[in-house]
Parts: sequence; structure tokens; C-alpha cells
Amino acid sequence: MLYIERGEDGKIVALHKTPITQDAEQKPLMDTEVLAFLNESGAWGESLAFSDAATVRVIEDLVDLLVRKNVINFTELPEQAQQRIKTRQSLREKISASDLLVHDII
Repeated sequence: MLYIERGEDGKIVALHKTPITQDAEQKPLMDTEVLAFLNESGAWGESLAFSDAATVRVIEDLVDLLVRKNVINFTELPEQAQQRIKTRQSLREKISASDLLVHDII
């Protein structure tokens, strides 16, 4: 989901990964108004980055599920894939252990 910032005229002026106000409006990436804003602003690269981050998390969860259900063995994955997954898991554990949010770090 994206958080919407609107101008005085009610049109979208910015998209955010995190809420900018307590009552921030949320819209999915594929919402027609969001897509129109992206088309007008030429911000498709930003849209792709939002999508990539979410997709990476889905893939991590999928690999974890397949390993837990013994459909695949983690060691069957290529060495580079294993290292990347381990690194991300370690980072997520550190972040959750210290109660930091990703946007606090970046």
C-alpha cells in the first residue's frame, strides 16, 4: 500500500511508503488514481521500486514456507541465494530486536 499526499485541489501530489500524517490515506499501487499520477509525473521508477521491495519479501516468505514444509532444502538453493537470504534474515532480526523501523534507518 502507498500513502497519498494531496494538494489543495484534491489531486495526488506525492506518494509515500510510510504515513506522513496519522490519518494518511492509503491506496494500492494499481489504483487508477495512483496510476494516473505516476503516468503524469513520470515516476514509474519509484513505482517499480515499491513493487520490488514487496516482491522480495514475498519471495523470502515463499522460500521459508517451502523449506519448512520440506518441499525444498535450503542448501539446494545456489550459494549466492543462500547468502542473500541469510543476510536479509539477519538484518530483519536486528531491526525487530531493536524496535527500529526500516524508514528510521534509511
